[in-house]
Amino acid sequence: MALWILRACFLVVTVGLGLSLAQNAEVADSNYGVYVVGFFSIGAILMIGLDVLVRRKRIDLITSVYFGLLIGLFLTYIVSLALTPIFLDIKTKDWALSQNTLKTLLTSFSGTAICYLCISVLWQTRDDFRFIIPYVEFTKDVKGAQPYVLDTSVVIDGRIADIIETGVIDNQLIMPRFVLAELQGIADSGDKMRRSRGRRGLDILNRLRGNAKIDFKVYDRELPEMEGQPVDMKLLLLARHLDGKVVTGDFNLNKVAKLHNVAVINLNEVANSLKPVFLPGEQVTIRIVKQGEGPGQGVGYLDDGTMIVIEDGRDHINQTVDITVTSMLQTSAGRMVFGKFDNVS
Repeated sequence: MALWILRACFLVVTVGLGLSLAQNAEVADSNYGVYVVGFFSIGAILMIGLDVLVRRKRIDLITSVYFGLLIGLFLTYIVSLALTPIFLDIKTKDWALSQNTLKTLLTSFSGTAICYLCISVLWQTRDDFRFIIPYVEFTKDVKGAQPYVLDTSVVIDGRIADIIETGVIDNQLIMPRFVLAELQGIADSGDKMRRSRGRRGLDILNRLRGNAKIDFKVYDRELPEMEGQPVDMKLLLLARHLDGKVVTGDFNLNKVAKLHNVAVINLNEVANSLKPVFLPGEQVTIRIVKQGEGPGQGVGYLDDGTMIVIEDGRDHINQTVDITVTSMLQTSAGRMVFGKFDNVS
């Protein structure tokens, strides 16, 4: 309700300003008063309509507009001071408009152009600055506000969408344009398997972008230091520039990121950390599906993919058995559970 009151006040003030200008002697004599009022009224209605249509507004975009207007108005004032001595030397006896009117028109046009240019420049370079006044970042070591930069492997994997949709992570997701181009190249590949993986990655991105609860952004710009660098290095440079973290499922990229002191989240490590922990002596019911590498061993899998190696289980393949956990082994591929055979269920 308060927002609609603000919009109504803005419309009334704008129309009133148009009427005030229309009553100017020169404007009234030139019969342009109706056009001035109409211009201000239509402009105000369009502004309110745009505000209503764009429901989800970003603070960085709004801030760039505010700063652009402030800088533009200041520069317009400087231009107005510079134009004053020029108009004092212009004789306008034979002109339809006076010096003051000409100066007002020229200053208004130049001011509008300057404000547009300032807003445009700040809008396009907003990611290079940290000037949002209500949320000033005093230190780069801010907890919980770092953006997550996605790489190709984690998008193709697809589990990132499931994790984000649970609401556990609410950080901004950054998809660099060069990573998107690489993903598109994979989707256009002549190899059927690569093409399928690329299309799956694009579907995951559309799923993330279509979720209104997820702050998803495609980063279009490339930094000067990225020129000539491979995609993985560009990814690390961008994460460092944005003070963010790289989210990946690539084991090698994980190592390279740590060498460059770039924070990284390995999705495989996240998945492994969520798998259940078994203590020695615990009872587990498992179906043995194949023989193990050791003599007499059988192998079964939990629903999350955890492999369980059962001693003396080779003779019970395709049977559901109760086992007692003896030990656990953490590997780069995940957890491996060892148990001994109790009885057939």
